[in-house]
Amino acid sequence: MVPSESVTDLHKIVVVGGGAAGLELVTALGNKYGKSGKAHVTLVDRARTHIWKPLLHEVAAGSLDVGHHAVDYLHHAHANHFRYRIGEMTGLDRERRVVQLAASTDSEGREVTPVRSIPYDTLVMAVGSTTNDFGTPGVQEHAIALDTQEQAVRFHQRLVNGMLRAHTQAGPVRPGQLHVTVIGAGATGTELAAELHRTTREVAQTGLDRIDPAKDLKITLVEAADRILPAVPARLSSEVMTLLSKIGVEVRVKARVTEVRADGVQLADGGFIPSELVVWAAGVKGAGFLKDLGGLETTRNNQLVVTPTLQTTRDPDVFAMGDCAYLVEQGSDTPIPPRAQAAHQQAAHLLKQIPNKMAGKPLKPFKYRDFGSLVSLGEYTTVGNLMGFIQGKNMFIAGLFARLMYRSLYKMHETAVNGFWKTSLDALARAITRRTVARVKLH
Repeated sequence: MVPSESVTDLHKIVVVGGGAAGLELVTALGNKYGKSGKAHVTLVDRARTHIWKPLLHEVAAGSLDVGHHAVDYLHHAHANHFRYRIGEMTGLDRERRVVQLAASTDSEGREVTPVRSIPYDTLVMAVGSTTNDFGTPGVQEHAIALDTQEQAVRFHQRLVNGMLRAHTQAGPVRPGQLHVTVIGAGATGTELAAELHRTTREVAQTGLDRIDPAKDLKITLVEAADRILPAVPARLSSEVMTLLSKIGVEVRVKARVTEVRADGVQLADGGFIPSELVVWAAGVKGAGFLKDLGGLETTRNNQLVVTPTLQTTRDPDVFAMGDCAYLVEQGSDTPIPPRAQAAHQQAAHLLKQIPNKMAGKPLKPFKYRDFGSLVSLGEYTTVGNLMGFIQGKNMFIAGLFARLMYRSLYKMHETAVNGFWKTSLDALARAITRRTVARVKLH
């Protein structure tokens, strides 16, 4: 028999997924209801720490140290009056109202926690999304996605090891050996390409004198659409394209990848990009376990279909938000996009609506507001488009102001999770530490 958490008379709120939206919601619920003993609040996640997903490209490039930014779930849960349960969700029994978790193991393969189940009265699915490789041959074997901090760290280690290998090998650097191809020119892929252009050259300057940055290091950004950043306004896309060209990032649009090999990327038009380091950042879909989860309605991309109140269409006790939720608002032809601002707004909405559900009151529908887009090209520049910023008009921004706006998004997330004073002290500590450590992580 699968072990289950002890049953309590208090209302049991379970949030599955400790990403930005999930962690913000469970933190607020813990401080509001867990602290006062009005409800049991539980977070379920297979990882042990959280890092803001828009920062993963900086982790992969080596310009951000995970240890300085990660939130430890167990400590954070204790400090904010909710429970954290480690484990990967494998199933949902809606009749018994329990979430089923797989066993967790350590790096040596030993079991840490057994297969078990977590009871709920209200369940919120906030498991985000995963990269969609569209079944392209070779992606699983030869490319790395950036869905998790483990993947970002693994790519950075592969990058640094590749440069050390090239520096110490007997022969010259092979064509494509230190070339990085980023497939998918959405926000993640575009920001990663710019960040890698700077950090790879800084790594080469730390005594790896057998590597010629101008000749041996190359960054290529590949996009199947007719322009990069296809989801943002054309002017913003054009501005970023110009900036990437100036710093030396090669951009290929209308280029569809048919295969990823150990030595490079094969294109549909017959072209080939020599590259032994490949990142796949094209397309998103819901996690595989969401398909037919407990009989809930899902899309072809494994997203949970929800009503305007963010309740799943077949069970009012199960909510979904963020990238794993599919909602087409009234008057719109397209679903709410899988973006951080949408997840943040949905978390804030559910924080107000879950109390109504607990009290048996009607729930209000969610309304998404698009505030625009910001794209950071690291230390080179930041550009963006603010929606309705001044009297309902759009406003293009760039440079320092755009960079401050971009950084403020992370500070807003940190404040929602850690509070104002801890966020301020952490920012001060990082500013001091930055003067005593390497600008780029080298291990």
